[in-house]
Amino acid sequence: MTGSDIPPRTVRCPGCGQFSIYASTNPYRPFCSERCKNGDLGAWANERYRVEASPPVEGDDAEH
Repeated sequence: MTGSDIPPRTVRCPGCGQFSIYASTNPYRPFCSERCKNGDLGAWANERYRVEASPPVEGDDAEH
């Protein structure tokens, strides 16, 4: 079996859930399309996705 005999890897698009080819031939990977990729970027830009963090505690200096 050579490298060309291996079927391309498919993954679920994080944007719409459809199957997407995860290979260098798909410029939007892991997304299935430019639309899904831009939708995800827009969600980050509009702060719909966030990383939880606690506010700093007064008197707790990270620099020692």
